[in-house]
Amino acid sequence: MRLDGRDAAAVADAAKHLAAGELVAFPTETVYGLGARADDDAAVAKIFALKGRPTGHPLIVHVADRAEAERFGVISPLAERLVEAFWPGPVTVIVRRVPGAAAAAAAGQATIGLRCPAHPIAHALLVAARAAGVPGVAAPSANRFGRISPTTAAHVIEEFGEDLLVLDGGAAQLGIESAIVDCSRDRPALLRPGVLTRERIEAVLGSPLAGADIAAPRAPGTLEAHYAPRAKLRLMPTQMLRTALEVLGSDPLKLAVYSRSVPSGVATGVRHRRMPARPEQAAHELFAVLRELDSTGVHLIWVEEPPPGPEWDGVRDRLSRAAAT
Repeated sequence: MRLDGRDAAAVADAAKHLAAGELVAFPTETVYGLGARADDDAAVAKIFALKGRPTGHPLIVHVADRAEAERFGVISPLAERLVEAFWPGPVTVIVRRVPGAAAAAAAGQATIGLRCPAHPIAHALLVAARAAGVPGVAAPSANRFGRISPTTAAHVIEEFGEDLLVLDGGAAQLGIESAIVDCSRDRPALLRPGVLTRERIEAVLGSPLAGADIAAPRAPGTLEAHYAPRAKLRLMPTQMLRTALEVLGSDPLKLAVYSRSVPSGVATGVRHRRMPARPEQAAHELFAVLRELDSTGVHLIWVEEPPPGPEWDGVRDRLSRAAAT
């Protein structure tokens, strides 16, 4: 059931569903989330079941503000800097979990991921849910586990059908998931890049970020293979892509291409979408384009590697994981 997220009555209805232990899909500025009340392990279990997600892979808890975040985690000085600078916004902080809080959402770990989304509909839902007795909403992306993340309400309905309550807030503004920063140890670590660059995060923290290691907490979206279309996706350097397309000749092989440029003489049957030159535009449309190309029934999707530079890290990360399946 799709409801207009701009309608206060629809938001109130969605909050009641959450309070009753039911699932609700809702927009954030990054992607659409599949939410359940974070303080109810039985409700959270419905997320894992619907997505087909392993219960050992933790969820992010979405909160209306910092005060609500403290019900679930201990905001360390490092996390405090990120919260002050970027909340509400596209950064998730990993902190020590309050004992007994959101155990299922945290997959039993001693740490928990917390985020305060900037999307007005997400914020309205979290505030309405709190008024209904829900202190925070656990929410991964609203798609089958390991597949392409949804950036519109229609994508969510494609995944789960019409029975799920979906608040429609239009297309997600940013288009890829939040950056995840582990603030639970002495040295902060970037577990997943997002639209916020490493440099901006390091400037706020006042120290370099470490990379993820085997001692880092498990975090959403950090499996080697993730965000995958049904078609086989191959990430290719520019010259390799150009050569492969020239060699292809007139046989399109049920192929789609997503690139910044395509050489002349490519087979007319090849489906092509042009990748934007700006990283924020590429991030905004990435998942929607992959879904669109995948829906045409192609067997292969060839994607030109993004340009070098930290501003492309979020897009590069998603494409690398999508190509790892």
